[in-house]
Amino acid sequence: MQQSKIIMWRKYLTRRFVSASTNRAVGWWDHVEPARKDPIMSVSEAFLADTSPHKINLGVGAYRDDEGKPVILQCVRNAEAKIAGSEFLESVSTAVSSNLVEESVKLVYGKDTDVLRDRRFAGVQALSGTGACRLFAEFQKRFHPESRIYLPVPTWSNHHNIWRDAQVSQNTFRYYHPDSKGLNFSALMDDVKNAPDRSFFLLHPCAHNPTGVDPTEEQWREISYQFKVKNHFPFFDMAYQGFASGDLDRDARAIRIFFEDGHLIGCAQSFAKNMGLYGHRVGCLSVLCADAKQAIAIKSQLQQIVRAMYSSPPVHGILLVSTILSDPDLKALWEEEIKVMANRIIKMRTTLRQSLEKLDSPLNWEHITDQVGMFCFSGLSPKQVDQLAREFHIYMTQDGRISMAGVTTSNENYLANAIHEVTKFSEEA
Repeated sequence: MQQSKIIMWRKYLTRRFVSASTNRAVGWWDHVEPARKDPIMSVSEAFLADTSPHKINLGVGAYRDDEGKPVILQCVRNAEAKIAGSEFLESVSTAVSSNLVEESVKLVYGKDTDVLRDRRFAGVQALSGTGACRLFAEFQKRFHPESRIYLPVPTWSNHHNIWRDAQVSQNTFRYYHPDSKGLNFSALMDDVKNAPDRSFFLLHPCAHNPTGVDPTEEQWREISYQFKVKNHFPFFDMAYQGFASGDLDRDARAIRIFFEDGHLIGCAQSFAKNMGLYGHRVGCLSVLCADAKQAIAIKSQLQQIVRAMYSSPPVHGILLVSTILSDPDLKALWEEEIKVMANRIIKMRTTLRQSLEKLDSPLNWEHITDQVGMFCFSGLSPKQVDQLAREFHIYMTQDGRISMAGVTTSNENYLANAIHEVTKFSEEA
């Protein structure tokens, strides 16, 4: 009888313990709320949910051909054939990694730059441009923990997320002028002058995202000079090299002006857009250093951050990019294909502007062709953007950014008429 009571008591205590433990486990994540949707991802989700045959996605930041389809470049196909059966399946070899970084640095500073000869750069392969920015943000926090990053208004929305998650404080500087739909150069210069000495600034060297507005070469020289006066650090996010002009060297001119003026420079590069390798996440982070000794130290610190963050990048994309950049024939083919992509976007800008003007629009659409690169900052209001989605099944981000890669010969006229309908009684745009 006594033994039976003991067993029953044990069962009772066990049930209570399990019940209490289960209740505590249920409560671990009860406080977690859904994250706010990414503004760019939300556009794609809305587009995919729409069943209309006339729908148009103008939110995607990747190249599309004139049929609205993703493109596999011929240089990539040729590189695929060349690396078939590669032995590098476990991790990226030191030789491949170094080659990718060195060829990327040539794209930034020029193929004959003394940066390579003097070994004045610290570079690591990164998970596309996003990963390169995240690495630099972490590096900035680690070695300048009290510093801030100055971001242009506007900028790619993910820049704010990247530096926030690295716990780097943020400030902004004025960039775009909504009335002229161009560069607010005087305000930009005022903000550069008024920022505390030795501030970090993020700059888009070409094809600014989201505005498509770039400084002129002379304006870049003035910006560089003022950075020198204030001893600011320029960090360039170059996600669209080649898309502004169709020429890789021309699109890197801003960075080379800063280099000629003697700045130390940080640069994030992405091959997602200009090689059509979005899914492969291939990029590079490089830091221009005072000398080779400093470069060795900085590279070791970047490698340590990489090791803890994701250890090593995927192999296949790096092999593709490294092969294309180091093979003269493949690189020449890539440069030709970049011109084709850039020229199609330039053509669509001209066509869309002409179509709107033929509709006797009361608004000025010169900014469509004045802006460059993948995006057109249309000037459409959030209300007009919503109307385009609701009535015409045309999707773009709430700030009115149009991905010109989504404009094709077959949908351009429909797009122009839709924009005209939502703006014909408005002074906006």
